[in-house]
Amino acid sequence: MSETGGIVFVVDDDEAVRDSLSLLLESASLQSQCFASADEFAEHYQGGMSGCLLLDIRMPGKSGLELRDWLDQQGAQLPIIFITGHGDVPMAVDAMKRGAIDFIQKPFSDDELLQRVQQALESEAGDRADRAEADRVRANFETLTPREREVMQQVVAGRVNKVIALDMDISQRTVEIHRARVMHKMGVRSVADLVRLASFLDK
Repeated sequence: MSETGGIVFVVDDDEAVRDSLSLLLESASLQSQCFASADEFAEHYQGGMSGCLLLDIRMPGKSGLELRDWLDQQGAQLPIIFITGHGDVPMAVDAMKRGAIDFIQKPFSDDELLQRVQQALESEAGDRADRAEADRVRANFETLTPREREVMQQVVAGRVNKVIALDMDISQRTVEIHRARVMHKMGVRSVADLVRLASFLDK
């Protein structure tokens, strides 16, 4: 059972395949939405969608690879699992190099597909949580004054208050005040946590 809350978007021109995959996903308590073509999904697509994309690599009209490229242009964060036939493996390998998370070759077992989908959903949920935390860290960082940002940079670099005071030509007491404000505004209690949050500012 999925605890990620994401939707599995199935894009395949074969109605029987769509119906079969929808039933399989439902049996595993996974929510799905099915589309008959890449263009149909593109019309439905909205930025910020969460879940993963189960995508036939070869379809009439816009191919799965073309849809992947289009989604990349939109800045989409959805992980993609390509469904491939025997002769499409080189295409799938190329897709992996271009950002697809996985591919699965027909015929595949139900358990294998569900495992790949669950892994993709968990990966996307983790990435989404990281993006949300990065947004929060950046928002908190924006509340710091220029002097507080300078102190934070020195603290993250591992410098002690005395060294920071000498480098910035201010008193240790002033450093302590700025440091306390930095910790409060960034919502942390330890230097280790501050260092961890600072890493999000570089992403």
